[in-house]
Amino acid sequence: MVTEKLVTDGLDITGKKVIVAGAGRSGLASSGLLIRNGVDVILYDGNESLDKEELLANFPTAENFKVVLGELTDDLLEEADLFVISPGIPVDAPFVNKVREKGIPIWGEIELAYYFNNGIIAAITGTNGKTTTTSLVGEIFNNYRENSIVVGNIGLPFTKLADMTDDRSLVALEVSSFQLETIHTFRPHVSAILNLTPDHLNRHYTLDNYYDAKLRIAENQTEEDYLVINYDDAETRERTEKITNVHKVYFSHETELEEGAYVRDGKIYIKSWDVEGEQYILDVDKIKILGIHNLENVLAATLIAYYMDIPTEIIRDTIYSFNGVEHRIEFVREIAGVKYYNDSKGTNPDAAIKAVQAMRSTTILIGGGYDKESDYDEWVETFPGKVRVLVLLGATADKIERCCKSHGFNEIVRVGSLKEAVDYCYSHAKPGESVLLSPACASWDMFKSYEERGTLFKVYVNGLEEK
Repeated sequence: MVTEKLVTDGLDITGKKVIVAGAGRSGLASSGLLIRNGVDVILYDGNESLDKEELLANFPTAENFKVVLGELTDDLLEEADLFVISPGIPVDAPFVNKVREKGIPIWGEIELAYYFNNGIIAAITGTNGKTTTTSLVGEIFNNYRENSIVVGNIGLPFTKLADMTDDRSLVALEVSSFQLETIHTFRPHVSAILNLTPDHLNRHYTLDNYYDAKLRIAENQTEEDYLVINYDDAETRERTEKITNVHKVYFSHETELEEGAYVRDGKIYIKSWDVEGEQYILDVDKIKILGIHNLENVLAATLIAYYMDIPTEIIRDTIYSFNGVEHRIEFVREIAGVKYYNDSKGTNPDAAIKAVQAMRSTTILIGGGYDKESDYDEWVETFPGKVRVLVLLGATADKIERCCKSHGFNEIVRVGSLKEAVDYCYSHAKPGESVLLSPACASWDMFKSYEERGTLFKVYVNGLEEK
């Protein structure tokens, strides 16, 4: 099933000069990739307060590297054959529009990595579940073949390792909507769209823009490739109907499918066009990660690995041993009969809904944070019978409290810090209950990242004394 990766049809950057915009993790990784391959690099950032010498020190022996901070001048652009932007930079930023008006090609880090990649790619997107699914697929790949990598939005930029792959490397790639906005020739052998729910409207402005960015993952695929789709998610199923250039396969925990991965009588099976009958994969009750959403992640990973030609026994054994990912419904500790869970990666209402639904007991929920222009009604509607108290903090606290009260949920406590939230839960949670950090919001109002928020939550919880 697996085909050889096609040579990129885009711009030949041999001997060219490239401006990389954004001096963060992504920009540094992209710069390093280009420098290693003999391309002249200008690392640009509009923040003049950055330490130029510190940035230059990342590549101390590179003669083909310089740093420019502040204004993006016409003279600087005259030197550029290609402009690479980090995913955190909006594609309609004024300086990006200036580059576009000059007629300079604009790539993102995924397109740049694809240019240098030699491996076979499984690319995973969706509003929620990307990191868990990519991590699981990555473990399956690594248990099958050496020199496989797990990269992308999951934390390690694809550009960090792209040129170190060979034609036997399997690449598990998590791709965000931000990254997909700037692809041109990027073509995974297997792609997956796990689900589509509202998110990042502060960046994409409309749902159509956001969903269309996600669908670009299959833009350059052909009938020799596969697109894995969540059959149970109506939005995803309907939006992908217009995609006709790729072999589409589905997964479902509700419906037995004519082709794809599904659940029947507590077992996962696959039916495929190339094999007669159904194939048993694994027993659902042996999966360690909690919740229906994680069953969907397992189904997706199973189908992705299957169409990447991984043997069934390796898929099964890896899934049985998989304990989940950090910051996603991560069990932290039990104190006096109260279980504490870190779901800091629940940065939008849909992800937080899944975390609430996965709890097996009454819960004190910690929520609130940076506002991504989300609506919280559906999240709040899951509270009755599940959430006893909502502990609120962050920039969205007022908005969420109003939403709660409009739905008749009034058990709300306001706090000023995450430490104060943990202390309140410690004092008020009852034996048999759970404490869940699942904010339904991004972290940027109070923390550098959701990772920092989750790590601090674990520090505070682990610092609590036994009662």
